[in-house]
Amino acid sequence: MPELPEVETIRRQLSPKIVGKKLDGKKIAGLRRRAKILIIDFSDGSSLIFHLKLTGQLIFNGQPSRYTRKVFNFDDGSILVFNDVRKFGWWRKLKNTKVIEKRFGPEALEIDFNAFKELLSRRPNAKIKPLLMDQKFIAGIGNIYSDEILFAAKIHPLRQVRTLTKEEMKKIHQNIKKILNEAIKHRGSSVEYYIDACGKKGDYKRYHEVYQKEGEKCSRCGGIIKRIKIGGRSAHFCPKCQKL
Repeated sequence: MPELPEVETIRRQLSPKIVGKKLDGKKIAGLRRRAKILIIDFSDGSSLIFHLKLTGQLIFNGQPSRYTRKVFNFDDGSILVFNDVRKFGWWRKLKNTKVIEKRFGPEALEIDFNAFKELLSRRPNAKIKPLLMDQKFIAGIGNIYSDEILFAAKIHPLRQVRTLTKEEMKKIHQNIKKILNEAIKHRGSSVEYYIDACGKKGDYKRYHEVYQKEGEKCSRCGGIIKRIKIGGRSAHFCPKCQKL
């Protein structure tokens, strides 16, 4: 599923291409991201929102295919193609986005350490991996980047929040910012279906340390990367340098 870096990449690429144009007679005033949702704002105050879910793609001037669910036509003749192989993604027109935006916690790239530590203190018994993926706790992190963040911080995905020291919390917070920004720099991770708004694969998969690397050697200590299930989702980590 496209996470914060992938959706933010699409936002940054689309913004200069579509802001100022008209769609269905309404002028586009701006383009935002909230969590993993892309929001097109119109000058009349209404919005068009997208959630790509598992396999959604938004391609500017893309070539429609059998997986195309919608083609959005701009006033200048350019188009935005919405593809979705598994058809879980969606788009919706709203007069006000506040109701949807309130469902999410603070943005992962914006939260400061004190606020992050305060949020952690409210969930002492939670396991850190699923907590980082909880969009009501913090917005934008999913399966890929929670694995990579915890590896960088040397934290086992099953650690309970109450066992974390202040320094370990700092390492998690620092690596949230570092890894998400690095992934944006490389236009996200193309693990399966994700491509950017230009129709190209993101390059950050080359920099993954643990995600989908089960059985491979850890680049840091030489241990063997392991995969476990936590709440129905996979977690990849090095048991040698991410001790429980």
